Formats: sequence, structure tokens, C-alpha cells
Amino acid sequence: MSKNRGVIYLGPQHVEVQDIPDPKLEAPDGRRIEHAAILKIVATNICGSDQHMVRGRTTAPAGMVLGHEITGEVLEIGRDVEMVAKGDLVSVPFNVACGRCRTCRHGDTGVCLTVNPGRAGGAYGYVDMGGWIGGQAGYVMVPYADFNLMKFPDKDRAMAKIRDVTMLTDIFPTGFHGAVTAKVGVGSTVYVAGAGPVGLAAAASSRLLGAAVTMIGDFNPQRLAHAKAMGFEPIDLSQHDRLGEMIAEIVGVPEVDSAIDAVGFEARGHAGGEQPAVVLNQMMEITRAAGDIGIPGLYVTADPGAVDEAAKQGSLSLRFGQGWAKSHTLHTGQTPVLKYNRMLMQAILFDRCNIAEVVNAQVISLEDAPKAYADFDRGAASKYVIDPHGMIAS
Repeated sequence: MSKNRGVIYLGPQHVEVQDIPDPKLEAPDGRRIEHAAILKIVATNICGSDQHMVRGRTTAPAGMVLGHEITGEVLEIGRDVEMVAKGDLVSVPFNVACGRCRTCRHGDTGVCLTVNPGRAGGAYGYVDMGGWIGGQAGYVMVPYADFNLMKFPDKDRAMAKIRDVTMLTDIFPTGFHGAVTAKVGVGSTVYVAGAGPVGLAAAASSRLLGAAVTMIGDFNPQRLAHAKAMGFEPIDLSQHDRLGEMIAEIVGVPEVDSAIDAVGFEARGHAGGEQPAVVLNQMMEITRAAGDIGIPGLYVTADPGAVDEAAKQGSLSLRFGQGWAKSHTLHTGQTPVLKYNRMLMQAILFDRCNIAEVVNAQVISLEDAPKAYADFDRGAASKYVIDPHGMIAS
């Protein structure tokens, strides 16, 4: 292992690439663990949920190594690891999960009960997610390696599609989870709120599941133009605030079978100001009676930068009675990536989904990560893939 470097959160709108310690087979509390692996990172991506922290909209402490979307090559394994070996190319779900607790055994790896002493659920390089060191770096440690790591059966074939398969760590399964929990199926009409990478992944997933038409709403003209180029129906939310009317112009009625919230708690209304619950209320307004709403967009328990005191505590003003009266099903929470990543790997390898093109993947160096964070914050219609060792470029 050569000198390790990583992307460090230092405060609102301030990230830097700095030297960081080499990873060890240790838990965040310093205990030696033998069920872990150390990876040389091949690709690691910038996520919209990272951006929430960088904007100062969470309680993330300064000094965190960011990054939870990791694809890597196994360099070292603990003595208890049996299913992966040195040299394997592996995909790392962003969920840190033990594989042994009640929720993991049920497949709900997003809320593992073991890996985080503060709450259910763990993740790499994320606030309140157990202290696991992030992977926007050269090297990283992954615990419970036999359970968490998905080995690519053909390393060369996976490397040939590395820009696509790196999306298996988070946004492709997250978009797919949003579509599945919204019960998208053959012939469905679908509305996706947000034309960022997760929204585009949800739209691609809806198409993969057989949706008849998938609409994407956003204010960003660059992102809407890209969504249209990818074959989705763009809805420009800057035009007016009557979403149902805009949907009716496309499908003939002001409602959809399935709605997916890929925006989350930093949502903005037509007037331009923040309205944390506006998307959720719109979802209940435009989803048909007995329809389904998937919510992969992030909502937090504490938002120091919120527009009102209630929202600072994660309390939002919902028209929940509307959803109740229409018998809606709402599904929230972190995506259990292991539930989907192998099937989506097959979809990529057999050319069923060009996910890198759909989310407009752009490969950058590790040292360029701070600039990419700034561009992403300005609304760039791109998904940034960090190439720390030049393995994608070569």
C-alpha cells in the first residue's frame, strides 16, 4: 500500500484532499477485526447525500473522510474471510451490515442492528452512521467482507463496464428500490421528483421494470434536457405549481400509478424557497387512489440549516390525511443494496441498462474532487466518478 489520501469534510462548503492513515483491520472503536478486507479503490463516486453534509445541512463533524460508493480490488483479508480473495474485483454496498442480526437476516441491511451503536443502520463516511471511514480515498477497509462484498465473476468484463458497475454501490439500487417500492410494473405511469443522478436511476429502473411512461420533474434546465435525451418525459417545474396539470398534458389525466421522491429534505417550491415537505405533499396529490409512493430521497432526523424550528428537528408539515384518504402506500428508508445489486449487475453486463450514460457519469481524479463537489452543488447534470489510481483512465 502506498500513501493514502482522502476527501475530508472540513466544514460547510469546504472539502480538501489530504493525506490520511492507511486502513487497518479495525472497527471504529479500535478493536481488531478479522472478518474485514482492505481494498485498493478502483472507483468511488460523489453522491447527492454527501452534498447535504458538505452544504452544512447535517450534524457531520469536521474531519470526516467522505464517500460510500466504493468499487475496489481486494488487497488484504482477515483470517475469518473465506469468500473473497486477494485480487478480486468487488462492489461494496454503501450499507455497512453484519449479516447476522434480525434485520440483516430479513434482508433489511439498511438498518443493521450491529454496526452502529447510536441507531439502526451503518454507512461509510457518513454522519451518524457508525464512524466507518469513507471511501473517497485510495484505500478503505470493509467489515464483514464475506457478507458485504459482491465479487464480479469476470474481472475483465466488469472493468470494461466500470463506469456502469460502479453505480451498483448505491444509486442504481437506490433508484431501483424507489421504483420497486412504488410498485412500478408493466404499463405503469410514473412520476419521478428530481432529475439528479438518483432520479435518473429511478427513471431508468422504471423503464427496466416495464413502465409505459416515466416523467421527471425538476427546475434545472440542464438536467431536464439530459433526462429528455435519455428518453424520459421532462416536466419543468419552473413553469407553474400545478403539477397535476402538467402530468395531464402527457398522460391525459392529472395522476400517476407510481410516484418516486428522489429529492428529499432540501426540496424547493415553485416560489424558489425551501419547502421541506413540498415533494411529499405533491406525491400524495398526484398519485392515484391506492397507488404507491417510493421515497429514496434522504430525510434527516436533524437539519441545522432548516427554514423553521420544526424542520430542524426533522418534523415536516405533511398533508397526511390526503394520503390516508387515498389509501396510499409510502415506503421510506435507506436502500438495502444487497437485495438488488446482483440482479442489476446482470442487467448491466448483458446490456439491459446503460446506467452510466443515463446518469451522465464523468470520471475525475481524486485531486479534482473538491472542484466536482462545487460543480455538483451548482447543479451540474453529471454523476462524478473518482478514479484515485488512474485505473479507469488506463
